[in-house]
Parts: sequence; C-alpha cells; structure tokens
Amino acid sequence: MADNRNRAPQESENLIAGRNAVRELLKSGKTIDKLYILKGARDGLLTVIFGEATRAGVPVVESDRATLDRMAAANQGVIAQIPEREYASLEDILALAAERGEAPFVVVLDCVSDPHNLGAIIRSAECAGCHGVIIPKRRSALLTPSAVKASAGAVEHIPVCKVANLSSAIEYLKENGLWIYALEADGQPYDGVDYKGGCALVLGSEGDGVSRLVRENCDFVVSIPMRGKVNSLNVSNAAAVVLFEVAKGR
Repeated sequence: MADNRNRAPQESENLIAGRNAVRELLKSGKTIDKLYILKGARDGLLTVIFGEATRAGVPVVESDRATLDRMAAANQGVIAQIPEREYASLEDILALAAERGEAPFVVVLDCVSDPHNLGAIIRSAECAGCHGVIIPKRRSALLTPSAVKASAGAVEHIPVCKVANLSSAIEYLKENGLWIYALEADGQPYDGVDYKGGCALVLGSEGDGVSRLVRENCDFVVSIPMRGKVNSLNVSNAAAVVLFEVAKGR
C-alpha cells in the first residue's frame, strides 16, 4: 500500500489558505461558505479573522492541525471555503480599464506552471496597476490555495481570465488596440521601449519560455539585460522588473 503521509495535499480552487489571503478575502466582501480555523488558536491575526468572520455571519469551524493540513499546505491555521471560483472574461478586463479611464494594461501567462510563481506575478501585476491577468485552461497553474497565498490577497483585487486558446486571446487584445510584448532573452532592452497606450506583457513558462505560436502573435520582443554569470531570472522576478517599468512609462 502506498504511503501518503508525506504527499502534498491535492489543492482545490475553492479553498483559500493563509492569514493574509483570508483577511483580504474577508475585506473584499466576497462570499465565504465556511471558515476553518485552528482549534484553540486566537493569536494575533487569527483573532482578527475570527472576529471579522463572525460579524460577517460566516460559519466558523474549529479544526485540528492534521485536518487543516490535509485540506491545504502552509495554511497558517486558517482556511476559507468559497463557492466555485468564477474567472473573469476578456471583456471584463477591458471594461475595468475603461471604467478607470486608462489604456488597458494586461499580463498574459503562457503556461506558467508553478502556483507560487503565478501568485507572485498576480501580486506584482495588481501592485503595478494592471487591469487583468490571462492564463490558459491547460498546462498552467490555477488559482489554488498556494497561488492565492503567494498573491498575498492580490487575487481578490484584480481580474484573472482563463482562456482556451492564448493565441486567440492575444488576437482579441490586438483587435482592441493593445500592443503585445513578449519577454524573452533575445529582444530589445525592456527599458528603452515606449509602453504608452494599451499593452500586454507576455511571459513564458519556467522551462521553455514563450511558445513559438504565441510569440509569433506578439508585436515586439523585449528582454532584461543580464550583468552576472547567471543568464536568467525567475519568471515572477522578471515580471516584476518589467511590469513596473511599464507602469512608470504610463
């Protein structure tokens, strides 16, 4: 019989784990079906979360550590169960830009598979003022508890759109006036580009970068010059560098 004691829990998209992530969820006013909190723990932020959940009428269940760990890794003693997550549409993202009176600023992720990278990129995108993040339905990390926790709650404040075909999504963005920039190693320096107007930054997977078909649909290729002996950055770090350059130029 297989030993499952050291196997990571199978994460579900309708769970949000971690103190900061759950606090941001409560602040957002979105529906929470149930809150699971570590039995007997009322220290610091857990006390605040317990009180806010109670005042909001959210059912609170006290659970032992083993139960919480089976539900989600690195839960910090609190897990929120939400209805099935609703992803935004491409139209929602453009509508948000219009509502703000701004040219659309979008991030497109080409099969980023690590949920921590996904969450970190969403966090940077929200902080940089992006209007949405686009991910593919297949071969990509999704909004599991690990991704949501890595976003530090940013996922509650920025639309995330899941599409069947990235190339088609990029074509839709282009039809709506956005210029598409792929971040790859062989492009022009990222800090010498004019990003005014609608734009989308395309980031590739951790191992293979931007796929050929997606790259062919991009208008420009930009890169971050490397000064050291290591020739690349982690995708979430690279995203942060370029996103804030784009934000500065806008």
